[in-house]
Amino acid sequence: MVSALRWIDEDSSLELIDQTQLPGETRLLQITTTDALVRAIEDLAVRGAPALGVAGAFGVAIAMQQGAAQGWDADRIQTEIDRIRHARPTAVNLAWGVDQVRPLVGEGLGAVVGAAKQIAQADESANRELSRLGADWILTHCPTDKLRVITHCNTGALATSAWGTAYGIIHELHDRGKLGLVYADETRPLLQGSRLTSWELVQDGIEHVVEADGAASSTILRGLVDVAIIGADRIAANGDTANKIGSVALALACQRAGIPFIVAAPYSTVDLSTASGEQIHVEQRDEAEVLGFGAVRTTPAQSRGFNPAFDVTPHDLISAIATEKGIAEPAHDPRPRMMAELDS
Repeated sequence: MVSALRWIDEDSSLELIDQTQLPGETRLLQITTTDALVRAIEDLAVRGAPALGVAGAFGVAIAMQQGAAQGWDADRIQTEIDRIRHARPTAVNLAWGVDQVRPLVGEGLGAVVGAAKQIAQADESANRELSRLGADWILTHCPTDKLRVITHCNTGALATSAWGTAYGIIHELHDRGKLGLVYADETRPLLQGSRLTSWELVQDGIEHVVEADGAASSTILRGLVDVAIIGADRIAANGDTANKIGSVALALACQRAGIPFIVAAPYSTVDLSTASGEQIHVEQRDEAEVLGFGAVRTTPAQSRGFNPAFDVTPHDLISAIATEKGIAEPAHDPRPRMMAELDS
């Protein structure tokens, strides 16, 4: 199984697959400084909510190690940890991963690294469990022999410590012999679907097609899809979810077509301190990402870009949210804090 990131004990570094180079090249990055980690996070060399959580936890160790080598005081180390924590503000898992290990700084590098490794192991276990629960729910609500699935962005092993979230459910359906065809949205502007999800689907031998984001709603409304499965970077207390830009279009089309729209994420993605999607900060990325293709400008010099990285899907469009703690059905649950019951 592909591993997006791992800690190298021999030289106390964080090894990342540079996902900006896939599928053309499998390049590994050795991260030993906070600057390098922040840059990798901002440039999307490492991405995906669960993977960012693990990266954040190991990032605390990176800051401690660099601080010891360069003579930083305690305040400087905490400042560098904060830089990592806030490198991508929409994805709650990044801050969560940092916060899980930060209280252990006083116990030394070994304690922080050990806790970060436990987070990585727990993430894989959570992903496998939510995939099982999500597949069970889908097969109960979609009595079709071979399911046609649409997904958006990348939610596989590249976006997690291992296995995947929404992609994990797809993989689980495949392993059960219940998967027909996967429609993988290209996911503009950085093409995580066509570059990354398709790469993982090829590795796993899963039949698929890649489609333009603009085709997704039509694909659903034409009756070519049985279920949509996506991930999440933050889930508010009322069940609103933030995911890669373009996700809400799938939800609207699914509601019109009368098919399930599923969100899959580990419970660490649930942020009960955020009441609704209205409080979720939507990251704005560099306008150059939508004003050109690759290094070539494709728009007039006078044109400006609008490049939100995420959108928010209202909870009443979501058929089910799958976490390792269980399934919530926000579209059918009138209670305003329906995710809170999964916290028990």
